[in-house]
Order: sequence, then structure tokens, then C-alpha cells
Amino acid sequence: MAQDPNAHETLPTEEELGRAGLELTVDGRVAHLTISRPERRNAMTGRTWTTMARIGSALPEDVRVVVLSGRGDTFSAGIDLNMFTPEGVDGERSIVAGLADGSADEEDLDSYIAELQAGFTWLRRPDLVTVAAVRGHAIGAGFQLALSCDLRILADDAKFCMKETALGLVPDLTGTKPLVDIVGVHRATEICLTARRVEAEEAGELGLATLVVPADELDGAVSDAVTALLELDPGAAAATKGLLQAAPGHGLEEQAAAERRAQIGRLTVLAQGMAD
Repeated sequence: MAQDPNAHETLPTEEELGRAGLELTVDGRVAHLTISRPERRNAMTGRTWTTMARIGSALPEDVRVVVLSGRGDTFSAGIDLNMFTPEGVDGERSIVAGLADGSADEEDLDSYIAELQAGFTWLRRPDLVTVAAVRGHAIGAGFQLALSCDLRILADDAKFCMKETALGLVPDLTGTKPLVDIVGVHRATEICLTARRVEAEEAGELGLATLVVPADELDGAVSDAVTALLELDPGAAAATKGLLQAAPGHGLEEQAAAERRAQIGRLTVLAQGMAD
């Protein structure tokens, strides 16, 4: 796995994970990341996302699949709304402090939001396949977190909701692009501007869910998907994911050229393996 040269060298400690409302287990080629604040319906804070970004930087090189889930029967209720109070969340900055009186530095706030977004963007890395296992509500930031993953396997009680506009906000945790890519501008507009719930069956019809299963079969379905993903050659999988991610921004000729380059790389690896 090619890691960022500025990556953290170590994974967060159990204490750091606990303060961020996260649990992490790494078992060989699979990492399980769980949002664990059941007393707050797995609502997340800035520390949750900055810690997630650190995890992405420090994962062992042999990890190929990351599974995200929520503790209990809710994926995530989204951002902890205390983040928008002047007092904020204990030990963390308030997002709105200083904005009303003009004392806040907008450039600093832009940088801070970018740090939070980094907790989502690493899930798109070509060398990883990320799977959201969604049970119950995935609201706002929870919906955007699921949208950051390559695959979304939903229990039949799952419900997506882009709540931000109902709170006077916009979705700013990298969720708007995948939502538009999946359902198109018009449906994405309707989902965001009504802040309505998209239940599991509709999510499947819209392509927001890779698979919908009964709630008691969710763990088994995720396990089956992980097994299938691990059977593939990691280099081929990473190259294919990279091609697919680039395709929406390419014309046919550009994409065909990208395919040629990627295939030459793979053939070179195979040939070198035969020669060894």
C-alpha cells in the first residue's frame, strides 16, 4: 500500500479512539472501524473525523478492505449538534464561535473544515476497498460517510437522510459529488432540499445501496463481500478502481488511453512474476 509521505506513523491508541467515539480492529488484510457513541446515537464530532483521517494515514500496508459500521442499531445520527453551539463539544472547538461577531478567521475555518473532510476522502483511495455496513439511520454526516465508501450494504431498516439544509447548513463532508454521481443532479437536489428519508428499498432502486438484506443477515452479507474482495489480485483491484474513479472525467479516448496504460502496468507485473 502506498502511504502518504506525511502520514502518521502509528495508529491512534485505545484511549484516543475512545475520545473520538471510535473502535478499530485490524485483522490481517481487513480493518473494522466502528462509530461507537451509542448514547448519542453514534453522532460524530470533529475529533471523530480527524482521528479517522489519522487512521487512514497509519493503516498497516497489507490492509486491503475497510469495513465501517455503527455500534448498535444506528449507523450514525450525523454531526453532534453541540458542535454548533458557542460552547462546542468538551475538548473541541466550536464551529460557530466567533462567526457572529466577526472575530473568527474564515481562512482558519476553511482549513479546519478541510481537516474534517480528510476523515472522509481517504476512504476513496484506490489501494483500499471500503464497505459501509448500514443499520438504522445514517443522517447528514452519517449519510456522507456511507457515500464515501465504495460499497454500501444496507439492512432493510436502513434510512438515509441529508439533513443539513433543514439545519440551515450545506453538506460539506464530501458527500455532494458521490450523491450526484450516483443519482444525478435532479434527484440529488430533491433528496437534499427536502431533507426527507430515503429508506433501504428506495436506496437500492436508486443505486445508493449495493445490496439490501434483512437486518439479521447484514453481518453475513458483509462477510461474504469481504471474502470476495480479498480473492482478487490487489494490484489489479487498485488499478481497476483507479480507472473507474477517473472515468466520469474522461472522454472515451482519454479513458481508452488510461486503460492501455493501466493494462501495460499489469502485464509488466505479470511478466516479471513469470521471470522470477
